[in-house]
Amino acid sequence: MRTNTPGQAFWQKPAIYVLLPLVSVGVALLSGCAGSSNRPPSEQTNPQSLEDSTGTSDSTQRTASNRPLTPTQEDSNFVVEVVKKVEPAVVRINTSQTVRRQLPEEFNDPFFRRFFGDGIPTQPQERVQRGVGSGFVINSKGLILTNSHVVNKADIVTVSFSDGRSLDGKVLGEDPLTDIAVVQVSANNLPTVELASSTQVQPGQWAIAIGNPLGLQETVTVGVVSAIDRSSSDIGATDKRVPFIQTDAAINPGNSGGPLLNARGQVIGVNTAIIQGAQGIGFAIPIDTAKRIADQLITKGRVEHPFLGVKMVSLTPEIKQRLSNSRNPNIRVDADQGVLIVQVVQGSPADRSGLKPGDVIQSVNNQPVTKAEQVQQQVENSGVGGQLPMKVQRGGQALDLTVQPAPLPARTE
Repeated sequence: MRTNTPGQAFWQKPAIYVLLPLVSVGVALLSGCAGSSNRPPSEQTNPQSLEDSTGTSDSTQRTASNRPLTPTQEDSNFVVEVVKKVEPAVVRINTSQTVRRQLPEEFNDPFFRRFFGDGIPTQPQERVQRGVGSGFVINSKGLILTNSHVVNKADIVTVSFSDGRSLDGKVLGEDPLTDIAVVQVSANNLPTVELASSTQVQPGQWAIAIGNPLGLQETVTVGVVSAIDRSSSDIGATDKRVPFIQTDAAINPGNSGGPLLNARGQVIGVNTAIIQGAQGIGFAIPIDTAKRIADQLITKGRVEHPFLGVKMVSLTPEIKQRLSNSRNPNIRVDADQGVLIVQVVQGSPADRSGLKPGDVIQSVNNQPVTKAEQVQQQVENSGVGGQLPMKVQRGGQALDLTVQPAPLPARTE
């Protein structure tokens, strides 16, 4: 975990993924609030015969209190309509995982066994870890979109609907790099959500979140889109390959995997993370990215991410000055902006294309780049095996290179 210094900006704090570990929550109900009277029945007032000191009947008051409980113009708004439209397709996802804790090797030492006797356990300890998240139906035949961290390593997945049904779920696939997963239940004719295009999302537009924060099913919160294209490094989620939508609609543990909606009730993002200790700062994965990943999980059960094989950093005046002070004869940076390659993995696509440490990437696929995340996004969009043209500056020389991304090597745990 990264330690934040007092002067560190709030957006540099690590993101907290909003899966709710399931715990017992007690709600204390107030008692003695019914307003009962201690007077005998003969002394209690009959409200139907009550007249005020002027002798006027309370019929006017009773008429007002008998106002029909039907929606009026001021009671209904676009949020109400969105909830009616979408809520049947939003689900609660309960998971459980059996965690085994291995005994320390020291417990097998005869000395410890003689010393502690029967106090030493002989078998690995097991416990059940439970969690609660959210999701939404994207296909009437039972396909549900959620976060990878909601279902990761789960032994049992249960999906609950707003109509009271609970069905067993099967994880078709998950992708930790984008935090997207697809769960399937055995059902037909399920209500579904409508997907928007996240390319049309703008800061300031309405944002509505529906999910199960703190296990409270079918909770609705409203805000606006605060920002778009927040990079993974901006929010402290450097292990993710996705830009984020920022919103101030309240998101809490248990909202993970639920939909972020526009004013028409269309899904614009998948709620996934918050900033620890902040208020009104939540993040969602753009729905275009989520749909692209979900399509691969449904058809292949996995996702192939393109791999370049470089370590890079956005070139800033401070970094350029630091390189100048280091007097490293192997690195000469004349460019004022771009993305500096710090390291090239031997045998990687970048190495085969001729990229070297000290090169400053100026454009990728004819798109100017000034941030490392922009390069990563262009690589991600290119796919595996595509031809990716790059313009780089090496010292005072401009070069045109072509890189062919390979599949990202599998990580070993």
